[in-house]
This record gives sequence, C-alpha cells and structure tokens, in this order.
Amino acid sequence: MDPAVWSQFIRENWLVIVIALVLLFAVINLVKTVLKWAIVIVIVVGLFIYSGVTLDQIGNAVNKVADGTVSTLKKEAQEVMLKEAQEATYTSGGDGSFTITTPNLEVKGAAGEDKVEVTFRGVSLGKWSITDTTKTFIDEARKNQ
Repeated sequence: MDPAVWSQFIRENWLVIVIALVLLFAVINLVKTVLKWAIVIVIVVGLFIYSGVTLDQIGNAVNKVADGTVSTLKKEAQEVMLKEAQEATYTSGGDGSFTITTPNLEVKGAAGEDKVEVTFRGVSLGKWSITDTTKTFIDEARKNQ
C-alpha cells in the first residue's frame, strides 16, 4: 500500500482508470436495479485485481483499521470509567450478577468472575478481563449504591 506504487500505477494506467470511471458513472446513471451495484462491484474489483492489490491486502488493511478503532474505544472507555465512577448506578441481581450504568457506559458481570461485558455509548466492546481500572470502577459504583 505504498503511495509511490499507487502513483506509478496511476501514471502507467491512467487510460484504464478513466475508462473504468466512465463505465462506473454510466452504469450508475443508466441502470436502475440491483444489477447496477453488481456491475459497479465487478468494475471496482477488476480495477483492484488489475492494479495488483490482493484481497488479503485489503483484508489486512480493514483488520488494522478495525483493531485501531477498537483499541481507541477501549482506551476512551477506560478514561470514561474513571471520570464517571462517581455517577455510576450499581444494580445487583439476585443471582450474584450486577449491572453498572453511567451516562456513557454499561458494565455487566457476576460476582466471582474475572470478566465483565462492557458497552460504551451503545457499542458493545465485548468481555474485558477485570483490571485495576475496572475493579476501581466496580468498587466505586458499589459505594454509590
């Protein structure tokens, strides 16, 4: 995914790219069915294959972006945990389960387990191991009960 490679590819294959773009705009403007999107996808995939970009490279790029996004959300959620611990509402279930809610977080878990399920601004971040940050958050929420 080196910019120099893309620049060289565009300089060498500008005519093919222009033809593909003209075909894309013609298909989008003329065809009004689901077939339109199938043709668009075929043209885009054809360009990627022609350029030498493999589906593995595309998948790797998507995975890197997804991992980076999840990592950023986790860091932000941990910071919010510390900030909103004073506002946390602790709700205990009869079976040892608990739910802690704040304006931006929801943490669900059970007593004795080493993992909790974290939802940040409506987006599930999955199950987290209980770290010092989450333990402090849970303890603070229990104090507010």
